[in-house]
Amino acid sequence: MPKNQNTFSSLAALRRRIASRAVHAGWRWMQQAGAVTARHPGRLRFGAIGEGTRLAFPQGTVFGERWIRLGAHCIIAEQVTLTAGMMPDLDLGADPVLVLGNGVVLGRGSHVIADARIAIGDDTFCGPGVYITSTNHSYDDPHEPVGRQWPRSAPVEIGPGCWLGTGAVILPGAKLGRNVVVAAGAVVRGEVPDHAVVAGAPAKVVRRWEPETGWQPPLRTPAPVPIPDGMTPEQLRGLALLAEAEQS
Repeated sequence: MPKNQNTFSSLAALRRRIASRAVHAGWRWMQQAGAVTARHPGRLRFGAIGEGTRLAFPQGTVFGERWIRLGAHCIIAEQVTLTAGMMPDLDLGADPVLVLGNGVVLGRGSHVIADARIAIGDDTFCGPGVYITSTNHSYDDPHEPVGRQWPRSAPVEIGPGCWLGTGAVILPGAKLGRNVVVAAGAVVRGEVPDHAVVAGAPAKVVRRWEPETGWQPPLRTPAPVPIPDGMTPEQLRGLALLAEAEQS
């Protein structure tokens, strides 16, 4: 290859590296600057936003903020939709319509659509793409397009400590108890008792914990061993290396 062509290729590669670093640095800056917190709410004026709560940038569709209350130390990932009311600029009255407790996590691309009240309890974690709605389309009239028929609404309540897997759907009128696990892709309606695992579409209880009998059916994997108090990251890495050495 001629020398001038080598020089041209090297300069082109250098320009690409510089451009790539500039783009990534600029995106990181936008993510920091565009995040919404209690101290830096930007254009959003929530009814309440707790200390330590953060909405990642870019945000999804957000409206009806006056009727949305976010607890402390919540993590709202990128492209999460939070809405109160069927459309922007409605007067929804004095009471909040969408309430997140403390420590709630909403995974990337999730949607919480609150026309009727939705309440999510403390320390509930949602994977990516979870859909929670208090309104559903009706299809009573077979001659009218479904999208033009007046929807039905019913409150949704999700208890504290729940885990909603990727792509789970929570429909109007659902009431989940404490520490409920919703499997990925499950479609939940109706009432789910405390300490239950539900799966399927429509979701059904596939496992439940009772004080007298424990988990039924029994768990198939042993419980994870908790990390001892005072264990440092360096010690954990050392244990991991030791375990790898024993397996090799």
